[in-house]
Amino acid sequence: MSIQTENIQKLVERREKARLGGGAKRIEAQHAKGKMTARERLALLLDEGSFEEYDMFVQHRCTNFGMDKEHFDGDGVVTGCGTIDGRLVYVFAQDFTVSGGSLSKTMSEKICKVMDMAVRNGAPVIGLNDSGGARIQEGIDALAGYGEIFERNILASGVIPQISGIFGPCAGGAVYSPALTDFTLMVKNTSYMFLTGPAVVKSVTGEDVTQEDLGGASVHSSKSGVAHFAASSEEEGIATIKDLLSFLPQNNMEEAPRVETSDPVSRVEDLLNEIVPDNPNKAYDMYKVIGCIVDDGRFLEVHKDYAKNIIVGFAHMGGRSVGIVANQPAILAGALDINASRKASRFVRFCDAFNIPLVTLVDVPGFLCGTTQEYGAIITNGAKLLYAYGEATVPKVTVTLRKSYGGAHIVMSCKQLRGDINYAWPSANIAVMGADGAVNVLYAKDIKADPEHASEIFEKKKKEYNDLFSNPYQAAQKGYIDDVIEPRNTRFRVIRALEQLALKKQDIPAKKHDNLPL
Repeated sequence: MSIQTENIQKLVERREKARLGGGAKRIEAQHAKGKMTARERLALLLDEGSFEEYDMFVQHRCTNFGMDKEHFDGDGVVTGCGTIDGRLVYVFAQDFTVSGGSLSKTMSEKICKVMDMAVRNGAPVIGLNDSGGARIQEGIDALAGYGEIFERNILASGVIPQISGIFGPCAGGAVYSPALTDFTLMVKNTSYMFLTGPAVVKSVTGEDVTQEDLGGASVHSSKSGVAHFAASSEEEGIATIKDLLSFLPQNNMEEAPRVETSDPVSRVEDLLNEIVPDNPNKAYDMYKVIGCIVDDGRFLEVHKDYAKNIIVGFAHMGGRSVGIVANQPAILAGALDINASRKASRFVRFCDAFNIPLVTLVDVPGFLCGTTQEYGAIITNGAKLLYAYGEATVPKVTVTLRKSYGGAHIVMSCKQLRGDINYAWPSANIAVMGADGAVNVLYAKDIKADPEHASEIFEKKKKEYNDLFSNPYQAAQKGYIDDVIEPRNTRFRVIRALEQLALKKQDIPAKKHDNLPL
C-alpha cells in the first residue's frame, strides 16, 4: 500500500469516526430518549447531498480536570452549509453525544465561523440547540465563547434571518442566543429552556417544579412567548423550519422568492359579505377571513398559542410573501393587551427588516383596561406596536373590517402611521370609542337631568352617534380611508394594492439607531 493510499484510508476512517460523535453507545442513548443526533437532524433539514461540513477535525484545547485525556473530532457541534429547496443556508447542530453538547471555546469558534460566513454571503443561519450549557471545565473560556456568539447574533440581526431550533436542553446563558434570533422553535416533551433549573429554583424559592413546567415547549409557546413554534416531534419541528424559510428572503437586501399558485387573484369569497355579525358585540373567527384571502388558504401562524387576541403569521398573496397581522374578535373581543402588543410589534419589525409587505386586518375595540395592564406597562408596550408600524417602510395595506376605536385605531397601521393603502368594509366603525361609551360621556348631564326619559335620550343620542360614526364614510370623506370595498373582493383589492406598491421606496431620517420604547 502506498503512503498516499494509506493517508487517504486514514482520512476516510477518521471521518467515519468523527461522524459517530461520542460513539455508538451514546447515539443509542440519544435515540432511547426519542431524540435524533445532530447529523440526523441536519440530514432531514438539508437537501440530500448538499451539506458541506467545516471544522470536522477541530478538538478542544482544555487541559483542566483530566480533559486532556479525551478528545473527539468536531468537539460537540456539527457546522457547515447546505441548501433547503435549493437555497443556501448555514447551519450548526450541537451534538449531545459529545460532553452533553456543552459549549467549549473551540465549539464557539466553529459556530462563530459559520455565522460570519452567513453574514458575508447573505444567507440565513439555522442553529439546532441540544446542549447542557457551558463546559464547566473551561471556566471563563466557555463564557467568552457565549459572548462571541451573542455579539454575532446582535450584529446579524436584521441582516440575515436567524432561526433557532431547540431539540434538547438549553439552559443558563445558552438561552440568550435563541432569544436574540428571529424565530425559536421547541419540541414538546424533549426540549426545555430556562435560566436556572428546578434544583436551583427549589433551593432559592422553595418551589417544586419540573423541567417541563418550568421551561418546556408548552410553557414557552403559550405563557412566556419565548418560543414562536412548538412541535410535537423533531420531524415536525424541522418541517416547520423549512416551511418558515419558504416565506423569507435570503437577507435584508433581497425579497422573498415568488411562488407559483393556481389560486386566481380575482377570486371572490361571498362568505366575507356575511361574516361580520349584525350585533357589534358578537364575535366571529378572523382565521376564516385570512383563509379566504390568502393563496390556497395556506397560512403559517407565528406564536399560535400566545396572546391569541392577535394573529400574526406568513402567507402568500398573488405568489408574493406577506406578513399578516389581524385582531381576533373571538378572543378578548380583539382588544390589544401587553402580550398582544409585544407579539405583533416584533413580527412587524421582522417583516420590515426583511422587505416583507404587511397586510393588517383590523377589528379592535381598544386596549384592554385594568390595573394588571396598567401596572404591567400597557402604555409602553402599546407604544412598541405604534412605533413598529410607524417606522416600517415596507408596503403596508390595512383593511378595517369592523371596530377601530381610539388609540388602538392609530396603532393598527392607520393612514397617519404612513399606511400606504387603507381600505374599509361597509361594516367598519372608526371612532374615538363605541356608541355606548361616547353617549355616556357626551350626554351625561342631559341624561341625569331627565331621569324619567333617560333611556329614550340615551337611545336617541346613541342612534345619532352611530349614524355619524358606525360606518367608514366619515373617515373616507377625509381621505383617511382610501376606499370602501365590498368584503367579497378583499383578496383582489389587497393583491392589486401590493402589486402597485412593489417598487415602493421610503426613507427614514438618518440616525445611529432608534430608541424603541422597551
